[in-house]
Amino acid sequence: MTTAEPEFLTAARTFYDAVAADYADRYRDALAAMPWDRALLGVFAELVTTAGGGRVADLGCGPGRITGHLAELGLDVRGLDLSPRMVELARAAHPGIPFEAGSLLDLPYRDGELAGAVAWYSIIHTPAGQLPGVFAEFHRVLAPGAPLLLAFQVGDDALRLDRPFGRPVTLDFRCQRPERIEALAAAAGLRVTTRLVREPEPDERTPQAYLLAHRTAGAPS
Repeated sequence: MTTAEPEFLTAARTFYDAVAADYADRYRDALAAMPWDRALLGVFAELVTTAGGGRVADLGCGPGRITGHLAELGLDVRGLDLSPRMVELARAAHPGIPFEAGSLLDLPYRDGELAGAVAWYSIIHTPAGQLPGVFAEFHRVLAPGAPLLLAFQVGDDALRLDRPFGRPVTLDFRCQRPERIEALAAAAGLRVTTRLVREPEPDERTPQAYLLAHRTAGAPS
């Protein structure tokens, strides 16, 4: 018997398929005005490179803007996104990078395959009860010592986005407390080494958090 897909995955896919082209147009060059984002992505790339390199993944890649930046930093990167339409746009924008559709709950990589992973605002649609499974997948696919870089909005509430770009879709963006995400990472065998929270920019409603973790050598606690 086929297991029904969790409703939150269906909702997120429907939302991002609907807004994919508008989203890609709006945020295509956004990284140029985000020095903290570029700095932390640069640190991630340096950590991967100095450890000997290897395959990395942008998990929840959207139209591939972060994936493309990581490729420009010299990484052997591929992208994964829940939305087939986002994957289609990413492939068109970055034809030299592999992209595929998939879920954070069932990553299409072998155990220990990745030398690093980025989850850039991609855990924000996952209900709290499903997050341990997501972090277990992060741990499974990362090689021992490999870095994981996370970004997310800070807070205790969900921000509802209704009819973005005039499209007839709605989705909740779940804010998180850095200490809770750090605890989830630790329970999954991912040791957080850097935590940064910055105040919101004028067009943002919440502070933004960045966590850098590394897969530990042992099994999760």
